[in-house]
Amino acid sequence: HTAAGAEVIREGELEKRSDSLFQLWKKKLVVLTKDSLSLFPDGHKRAKGKELGFGSILKVDCVERTGKYIYFTIVTKDRKEIDFRCPDQSCWNASITMALIDFQNKRAIQDFKSRQEMEQAAGTGYQ
Repeated sequence: HTAAGAEVIREGELEKRSDSLFQLWKKKLVVLTKDSLSLFPDGHKRAKGKELGFGSILKVDCVERTGKYIYFTIVTKDRKEIDFRCPDQSCWNASITMALIDFQNKRAIQDFKSRQEMEQAAGTGYQ
C-alpha cells in the first residue's frame, strides 16, 4: 500500500526507459492507485518507490504498438516525459489513462463546487 493507504487498482510490471545515455529499459514494479502511480526498482516494494501523483501528470501520450510491446509516454505538468513499455496484451496504458481521467474529473468537480461555494459566500451566487 502507498503511504495514504489508498486502494490499489492494479499492480504489476512495466519497463521504464532510463534517463541515462544508453536509454536502457529497466523493469519496475508499478502500483496504480486512484491518486498516483508508484514505481519501485527491481520489483521490490521494500525499496523506496518513486511516486508520480496524478496532480502532477498532464497526460498519457504517444501510445504506439510495435509487435509485442505497447510504448507510451507519461507527460508531467513540468513537461517532463517518462517513457514506458509493456507487453501488448497488458493494456497498462489504458489502466493508467482511465485512472488519470477519473482523478482529473473528480478534481474538476471539486474545483467547480468550491468555486460555487465561494460565490455563494460572497453573496454573488444565484439563488
